[in-house]
Amino acid sequence: MAGAADPVGGASPLRWIDNHCHLDPATAASQLRDAADAGVVACITVGTTLTHSIEAVDLASRFANVYATAGVHPHGASDGIEGIEELLAHPKVVAVGEAGLDFHYDHSPRSVQQDVFARQVALAHRHDLPLVIHTREAWEETFAVLDVEGVPARTVFHCFTGGPAEAEACVARGAFLSISGIVTFSSAYDVRAAVAATPLDRLLVETDSPYLAPVPHRGRANQPAHVGLVGAAVALQKGVEVTLVSLRTMTSTMHFYGISVA
Repeated sequence: MAGAADPVGGASPLRWIDNHCHLDPATAASQLRDAADAGVVACITVGTTLTHSIEAVDLASRFANVYATAGVHPHGASDGIEGIEELLAHPKVVAVGEAGLDFHYDHSPRSVQQDVFARQVALAHRHDLPLVIHTREAWEETFAVLDVEGVPARTVFHCFTGGPAEAEACVARGAFLSISGIVTFSSAYDVRAAVAATPLDRLLVETDSPYLAPVPHRGRANQPAHVGLVGAAVALQKGVEVTLVSLRTMTSTMHFYGISVA
């Protein structure tokens, strides 16, 4: 552990990067200490609005092994993306997003979601940054935007909720799948089938904390310390040792976001 202001970086034999979480400034320090004890050596805290993205950048500035993204979630698409591009110049901002489409809740009109998503795809291209995608009940529409705008060279479908067909379509476009605690849910047959069918070098792991805590913590607030449970579930579906999942996802995540973790 590097000190009170840099609590990520424990000495667990398994090492993980939580490539998608939403740290709360009020609890970040304690959660990062718990994460370090669980072998989590870095976290990507993800912006969903301009305000949240600014908070994410501030946290990344405070903690050495925390990185940030800047973007607008489809729920807030009606607010536009003004101010997001300016954040992308910060050295700890490693991706655009989370951006995409959510036709389950429709908190913003679908046409507005599609326009704002397309504009953020363009930002990822313009700044040569990874793109973090949220898609819910909008697979075909998400693929349509990407096919028109062009898939950024580094693209990840966060909290992947599809099955083998959607996984194949993502990988065919050169994208990664980020697997969350959903993979541990008893009802998540499609997600587990997708994990089994997808090459390990196209899989990342995340918590999406404070949401979607994996079994046996389901129903409680999630935190980055639980990402190893996701990795263990991925190993089970792939039929490989969890040490291999730890190594491969660490390597893939560092390459994807252009970061280096000691």
